[in-house]
Amino acid sequence: MKIVQVASELYPYMKTGGLADAVGALSAALADNGHEVSAFLPGYRGALDHGDAIGAERKLRLKVEMADQYLSGDVRVFSPRRNLKVYLICREEFFDRGAPYGTGERDYEDNADRFIFFCKAVVEVLRLGDFQADVVHCHDWQAALLPLLLRGAERSHRITLALKTVFTIHNIAYQGLFPAKAFARTNLPDELFHIDGLEYYSQMNLMKGGIMFADRVTTVSPRYAQEIQTPEFGCGLDGVAQTRADDMVGLLNGVDNSVWNPATDALLPARYTAANLAGKLVCRAELLKSCGFAPDFTGPIFGMVCRLTEQKGIDFVLANRDFFLAQDCRLAVLGSGDQRMEQELRELAAEVPKRVSFGAEVNEASSHLIEAGSDFFMMPSVFEPCGLNQMYSQVYGTLPVVSRVGGLFDTVIDADENPATGTGLMCEPNAASLRIALQRALVLFGDKARYAAVQQRAMARDFNWKLAAARYEQLYQDSL
Repeated sequence: MKIVQVASELYPYMKTGGLADAVGALSAALADNGHEVSAFLPGYRGALDHGDAIGAERKLRLKVEMADQYLSGDVRVFSPRRNLKVYLICREEFFDRGAPYGTGERDYEDNADRFIFFCKAVVEVLRLGDFQADVVHCHDWQAALLPLLLRGAERSHRITLALKTVFTIHNIAYQGLFPAKAFARTNLPDELFHIDGLEYYSQMNLMKGGIMFADRVTTVSPRYAQEIQTPEFGCGLDGVAQTRADDMVGLLNGVDNSVWNPATDALLPARYTAANLAGKLVCRAELLKSCGFAPDFTGPIFGMVCRLTEQKGIDFVLANRDFFLAQDCRLAVLGSGDQRMEQELRELAAEVPKRVSFGAEVNEASSHLIEAGSDFFMMPSVFEPCGLNQMYSQVYGTLPVVSRVGGLFDTVIDADENPATGTGLMCEPNAASLRIALQRALVLFGDKARYAAVQQRAMARDFNWKLAAARYEQLYQDSL
C-alpha cells in the first residue's frame, strides 16, 4: 500500500510526548513491512538540524492559499530508511521556533494559521507529487483538517488524491479550538462552519472536523474509544464521537524495540534481560547516584516521567507527599510543564533531598535511566488515551502503578486482583486510591519472591510495534 502519515511530531525529529513515538514507530514498522510510506512533519528548526535532514533535497516550492492571500513554503525530503520518506513543510515564519506549540507559558497566538498552512501544504504536495495514496492517516488536531481539505481539492481539480482517510485521536483534550474568524483561513465553504461542521459554540474546532469527516476514526486504546463517547472523558466532543461509533476503533500503540529494549539500550549504564537482571541493579545504582540518594538504600524506588499537567495525576502525587516523607522509599520525578507543579515538586525535593529528586530538564537518557533503575513506575493519570511508559516499564522490569483508565486499563494487570497473571498495580484516579496502591507496592516489594514473579510476567509481555502495525494494516485493508 501507499500510506501517508501526517502529524505535528515524529520521533526522532520532533518530540514532546507519546505522539512522536507512536507516529515514528508506526511509520517505520509499516515501511519495514514493505509498504511505501510518506511521513509529513512541519519543518521545525530542530527537525531541519537533525542529522538525517541535513542536506535534504528541496523538492517543491509551494504557494498556499490562506483566505485572500497566498503564502509560500518549501518542501524538503529525505529518506531515513528503506520505503520511508520524510517530508518537511517549511516556512520560517511559522516553524523556525524553539518549541512546536508555545512558549511553555502559553500557546503561540498564530497556531491556527500555522497548522492550517501545514495541512494545506500537505494537500498541495500530494496533488503536485502525484502520490496516488491508498490511505492518508492524520494524527490529532494539528492534522485534523486534512480529510476535509483533501476531498475539497479532489473536487476542485477532478482528481483522486487518496482512496481513504483515517484520523487518530491521541488525546481528545487538545482539540485545536480557535476563534471563528480563523475559519476564513481554511477557504472552506461557509456551510461547513455550523453545528454539523467545524463550528463549536461559536468557535472553530479542528479535531471535531477530523472526527466527523475522516473515513475511519481510531483512538490509541480500545477503552479510550469507549471513554470518549461519555461526558466524563469526551471533553465536550462525546456527542460527536458517538455519531462515528460505527466507524471508530481503538488500536493500542506499541513499544519500539529498537529504542526501548533493556537488552540493547545504549542509553543505559548496563544492559539486562529477564534471564539476567544484573544490569538492572547497575541501573538502579546509577539512578541512586544521579538523584543524590544514599548508594546503600535497599527499599523501593518510585519513578515518574511525564509532562507536568493535571491529566498526569501530579496533584495526586503531591497530595501524598507525607507518604514519601515517612515511608522507606525514594521518589524520582522527571518532567516539565505546569509552573505551579514544577515549583511544588522542586520545593518537595529541596525539603527532603535524600528522599525525593526532581528534574525539569527532560532528556532521553534520564528517561531511560528512570525506567530501568526504578522498582515501580507511577502513572496515576486522570485519563490516559494509551500511555507508553506503562508498557516501557513492564518491558524494563519496573512494575507500573497506574490508574484504571484508558490504555492503562488495557495494558496493565493488577497483581493483587490477579495473582497468577498480574504485572503491576492499579488504582482509581484520585489521591486516596493512589495512597492505597503505594502501600500495596511496599507490601509487594517486601515479598521478594512474589515481586520477582510479577516482574518476570511483566517482562514477558509483548508490546512490539510489529503487532500494533499489523492492526493498522488490517484497518487500512478493511477500509479499502
